[in-house]
Amino acid sequence: MPRKPLSILLSLAALISGSTLLQGAQGGYMNDSFDTLVSRKLLSDSLPSLARKPAPKAGSEAGGERAQGVSTQKPNDSSTETVLRLEDLIAEALANNPEIEAAERMVDAKRAVAPQQRTLPDPMISGGWAGNIVPPFSVQTGDPSSARMLGFSQEIPFPGKLALRGRIADTEATAEQWNYERTKLAVISNLKQTYYDLFFIEKAIATVQKDKDLLEKLAQIAEARYAVGKGMQQDVIRAQVEISKLLERLTLLEQREGVAQAMLRSLLNRPPDAPIGVPADVTKTEMPYSLNEIQAIAEAHSPDLKSQEREIDKNQLALSLAKKDYYPDFGVGFTYFNRPQLPEMYSFNFTAKVPIYFWKKQRYGVEEAASTLVSSRKRTEAVKTNLFFKMKDQYLAMKASERLMDLYSKAIVPQSTLALDSSLSGYQVGNIDFLSMLSNFLTVLDYELNYYDSLTNYQKAVARLEEVIGTALSK
Repeated sequence: MPRKPLSILLSLAALISGSTLLQGAQGGYMNDSFDTLVSRKLLSDSLPSLARKPAPKAGSEAGGERAQGVSTQKPNDSSTETVLRLEDLIAEALANNPEIEAAERMVDAKRAVAPQQRTLPDPMISGGWAGNIVPPFSVQTGDPSSARMLGFSQEIPFPGKLALRGRIADTEATAEQWNYERTKLAVISNLKQTYYDLFFIEKAIATVQKDKDLLEKLAQIAEARYAVGKGMQQDVIRAQVEISKLLERLTLLEQREGVAQAMLRSLLNRPPDAPIGVPADVTKTEMPYSLNEIQAIAEAHSPDLKSQEREIDKNQLALSLAKKDYYPDFGVGFTYFNRPQLPEMYSFNFTAKVPIYFWKKQRYGVEEAASTLVSSRKRTEAVKTNLFFKMKDQYLAMKASERLMDLYSKAIVPQSTLALDSSLSGYQVGNIDFLSMLSNFLTVLDYELNYYDSLTNYQKAVARLEEVIGTALSK
């Protein structure tokens, strides 16, 4: 933000001095000097909003922010609070956010599926007896038809089925890994946006509070001029109305501040009553990539797109597995016969599942897998289209905010400041009424807040864009 002219400070100081002299004349005491009536502290404490410096470059950038500083004094609070450094908050969220931890555990769960799918079905052990004797395991000695039996059997899927099932499970685990990355990006994006919202709110509270203090001085001027017959009562009333509006704005800003702080605590998994510091000053992140370059980055790194591509791979493998269901699964078995006073017997058996109902079962299984594969491919196209829409939407929003920032800082704010300077001078000599001067004062306030709002919107658009394409954009 550009410096506002020092002449405005001097004009306002002269106005405040004049109102004090008027009050002194009315009360019957001698006119004091300007230095006595308007101290340097008044100029430094009550009028800084009209000569505010640009936001200092603290090195805070989206995707790799580092806000410098250890502590700062909150504008609307006398207590000293810790400066919130965005990179520290991101590290804390990655370590403590329950949503991220839940997604990580889900990846572990998916990875544990593949070894199960590659393993043979559990074997079966059987036991029994044969003969004419009722008690269990009792056999008739010397009877060839009477025996105790102990058996073992193992099902063996057709070659290749277990390998395909394992590959499907591996692909699902890879897709879940990309879902985990998407969760991390979403949490970090929400954290950054909340951080930037809180930055704007703190700036707005500070600006509105200081300008409210100055507006109260202007109201005193209007009251003093009205008291000696040089002003109008409507000037006093209008000034009081605008002060009330600023108090209303402060109340709403404080409500938004509480909401933003609660959101930060939620993302960081802090207790509801945990203290929250104040954000460091934010500078605009320079965008080193063109729209086409960002599109290429999105195609290479987007978690949504990567997860959907793994879904295609999984469904392709599922189709191959469905085709293998036309082939039979096998089984082998062994049985031991114990016959008292007779030679022991052994038996081996071999089984095969015959897909005799393939026209009603396997055929529809293949159709199901083929349709699922086509559906996943079409869904991938939809994801890619939606991805590019979101990417361009945020890119255009970022560029629009950037142009507004330049417009406010290089044209609108300087021009409105000059208009205010001119109206203050005109008000001193009686060429401009109080309401016109007050309108120019409030215009400068609104445009200054609009500048910080545009800066916040720019940084939030960058954060959302990083979430969409899956990587940080700042170099």
